[in-house]
Amino acid sequence: MYSKNKIDSFVKNAPILEDIIKAKPVAWLNPDLQSMQNVPKFSITMEDMREAELLWKRFAPFFVKAFPETEKSQGILESPLREISKMKSLLNRTNEEIEGRLFLKCDHELPIAGSIKARGGFFEIMKYAEKLALDAGLLKKEDDYSTLTSPKFKEFFSTHKIGVGSTGNLGLSIGFISAKLGFEVTVYVSSDAKKWKKDLLREKGVRVVEFEGDFSKAIFAGREATKSDPTAYFVDDEDSQDLFLGYTVGALRIAQQLEEQHIKVDANHPLFVYSPCGVGGSPGGTAFGLKQIYRDHVHCFFVEPTHCPAVLTGLVTGEMSKISVQDIGLDNKTEADGLAVGRPSNFATKISKHLISGIFTIEDEHLFKLLTQLKDTENIFLEPSATAGLIAPQLVQKSGYAKTHELNMKNATHIAWATGGLLVPEHERELFYERGCEQVSIS
Repeated sequence: MYSKNKIDSFVKNAPILEDIIKAKPVAWLNPDLQSMQNVPKFSITMEDMREAELLWKRFAPFFVKAFPETEKSQGILESPLREISKMKSLLNRTNEEIEGRLFLKCDHELPIAGSIKARGGFFEIMKYAEKLALDAGLLKKEDDYSTLTSPKFKEFFSTHKIGVGSTGNLGLSIGFISAKLGFEVTVYVSSDAKKWKKDLLREKGVRVVEFEGDFSKAIFAGREATKSDPTAYFVDDEDSQDLFLGYTVGALRIAQQLEEQHIKVDANHPLFVYSPCGVGGSPGGTAFGLKQIYRDHVHCFFVEPTHCPAVLTGLVTGEMSKISVQDIGLDNKTEADGLAVGRPSNFATKISKHLISGIFTIEDEHLFKLLTQLKDTENIFLEPSATAGLIAPQLVQKSGYAKTHELNMKNATHIAWATGGLLVPEHERELFYERGCEQVSIS
């Protein structure tokens, strides 16, 4: 716990913290943002990203056989990059005009798990499963990995356990692929996790352990239970390099999509990417990857709920993962269950400190309003947390960031990263949409 005097000293050094503590929406520009030529060396590199992409390719035959919905894409899990000009026009009518083009990275359409968490969650389990099989002499890297669906491998993996703490979507991704491979998997979920997500996990043969506390308590309990079992492996969302590395591959894929759509990214054509942020692993991984590719021509921003600004709190105070939002008096409660995180990732936050351009916070009701507006204009449905990035283009322009960095915003490409929504049941979709309608009507 931090004393009142200590919190007061944080506020004195960073006055924006006063509004953060009051759960007010804020726009924070990162004073520690570094040019890529000056950033410190990190423990992962561009070469690691390329190796990660090769692992995805090795597993493609497995996905085709284990998940028939991936047959059309030949086992490659990817989502479209769509321009959302109608949504841009609507936003322009209600607020600051967005210069440039606005796109949606549709990770809510990722096959199987329907969220960005598939990028990190699937990758970490794939890497672990491959290592087990290679070490046991059951697999070679040049083999056809569809063999991993065979009874021999299911029996082999059934002698090993997987554990993960989650507010929902990471648990779904870890649970789905672990169970399909044959692992005994347990997902430790916080009180924020939606009932339908817990039910879906159980339908897939996943053991679900529920906690009354928040995400950090679920992670702690899962970590302790898994550590005590020598046959178990814990996916640690607060401190996982492999999860982070899995997310970086999304940057390689989006770079290919931008090239296919003839979209330039250079000094005169800046790229802005806006990601909903919970613990910070997925937005941090994609930011890291994009920075490796586009260097200083890409500008990455996170968006967090006003009641759960875990990464923002860590960066503003300088305490990183040592401080939680509860330490500054926030309740860590939000309808955006995937973002209901009180303490940021230790590994990811250290990297994001020098790479991200800023963080915005958003109130829950605004998430629902954006959900309804996107459905009405583009016929795209997202879960509430996935809409967070849509507020950011206008906030960037209001912040003065472009002027400070002498950016040509008329040539800008804005990408809001949509992080989940495919698996939301129809009755939940209707409730979300109706709640958004109420917000639209009073605005």
